[in-house]
Amino acid sequence: MLPHHQKSLGRDWTTPWENLQRCCWNRHISSCMRWPGHYSRAPYPYFSSRHFSLNWRPPCLFESRTPFQYWNWRPDNLSQTSLIHLSSYIMNSEGDEPSSKRRKHQGAIQRHWEYMCNHNKDKTKILGDQNVDPTCEDSDNKFDFSVMSYNILSQDLLEDNSHLYRHCRRPVLHWSFRFPNILKEIKHFDADVLCLQEVQEDHYGAEIRPSLESLGYHCEYKMRTGRKPDGCAICFKHSKFALLSVNPVEFYRRDVPLLDRDNVGLVLLLQPKIPSAASPVICVANTHLLYNPRRGDIKLTQLAMLLAEISSVAHQKDGSFCPIVMCGDFNSVPGSPLYSFIKEGKLNYEGLAIGKVSGQEQSSRGQRILSIPIWPPNLGISQNCVYEVQQLPKVEKTDSDLTQTELDKTEVLVTTEKLSSNLQHHFSLSSVYSHYFPDTGIPEVTTCHSRSAITVDYIFYSAEKEDVAEQPGSEVALVGGLKLLARLSLLTEQDLWTVNGLPNENNSSDHLPLLAKFRLEL
Repeated sequence: MLPHHQKSLGRDWTTPWENLQRCCWNRHISSCMRWPGHYSRAPYPYFSSRHFSLNWRPPCLFESRTPFQYWNWRPDNLSQTSLIHLSSYIMNSEGDEPSSKRRKHQGAIQRHWEYMCNHNKDKTKILGDQNVDPTCEDSDNKFDFSVMSYNILSQDLLEDNSHLYRHCRRPVLHWSFRFPNILKEIKHFDADVLCLQEVQEDHYGAEIRPSLESLGYHCEYKMRTGRKPDGCAICFKHSKFALLSVNPVEFYRRDVPLLDRDNVGLVLLLQPKIPSAASPVICVANTHLLYNPRRGDIKLTQLAMLLAEISSVAHQKDGSFCPIVMCGDFNSVPGSPLYSFIKEGKLNYEGLAIGKVSGQEQSSRGQRILSIPIWPPNLGISQNCVYEVQQLPKVEKTDSDLTQTELDKTEVLVTTEKLSSNLQHHFSLSSVYSHYFPDTGIPEVTTCHSRSAITVDYIFYSAEKEDVAEQPGSEVALVGGLKLLARLSLLTEQDLWTVNGLPNENNSSDHLPLLAKFRLEL
């Protein structure tokens, strides 16, 4: 309880130090502290320098998420007339923040188009400019299209993990506020293909799908298995593409103990609507891999299952693969073994700790090493990330040939490979983004909340590529496959915190949408 003779100054209180000392000095001051971003419903004290003598400097109490270090500190240097400032932040409405927590910057973030055309690579345009660089315009023998990948943050997951959003005002976290913002972004960018993650099933049926269909999209959805409330969606402009096939992928397998998680993927085969006798096709894949940083074995196996499905869908009669765009939240950082495997097409995982696969774990101490092979043979996927070819055993001829029924009862053998720690896939995949700013080397980020700000979202595409001697991952498609025309710039962690991180008043997910423009040579 605070002393009754405290003086009131607006919404804040002040009280002489000796009175406060009598009422709460028996407890460490730190025990009633609450750091910015981690406040409880009870008021928390903070020191105001205007209440201290000029010769005294308070210890650094409010380093972000730093525990209180000054256990032996005593107020010997405080004058007896000094005051402790107590924030009482009376809530005007649910979600109001204490004035001490409100950030000064609440503006909109600025993102620009970065054009990849070789002679004009340094040109950028403001977000609102929907025009493509004139050097990248459509022609009769080219098909241009745009792709957005966006984790829109399931409302149920937001509420289950509310500790990640303590920096946010409550009103900006409500679905009734968030969905109009998300839809506004989608309408503004007007991408030809949308790959959405964390799409909550009830919101999809009631609001998301009807809204997108009204904008000219055809929508396909795959909900996560089990009791999970969300899933992945791929939506495309039916004026731009025709749907050839829909191929959902469930990573949960009852017969494989390793695969006990409910993540999913979705693979579509799309045909551009162009006046061409031999119209090409494009394979678009979307997924959201397991988050758990310590289960890299599951993440790699889920990725292998997705790649096997893509290989099956994108395979063409001449043995080649049609162009591929693979989007999603891969819950892995740039340069991690999982990321490198996607880009380089190979990974030797011998001796690799499971917590190091995604690059999210800083220490591998106490972690087990990936087994060889990672997944059991009954999964039916080879180390080359394709579905295993099943064949009947060779049977020597005898005087009495086997009947068809006996052949049917014969055990089907699966071709096995020599046990190897080498994973491979057959695609040549580039990342749309370079993941670092070339001038400073500062990392780009795709997600930002109170715990972290990192890159986990990607758009990969198949293309003949030429490495550019700049930052890691900085590559430009030159010939064949898909050519990257432009990408919407990403931001640094510092950029995002100037608008109070994510979500905020203008950006209603804890992820940024990724956007790229491609060209397909006909």
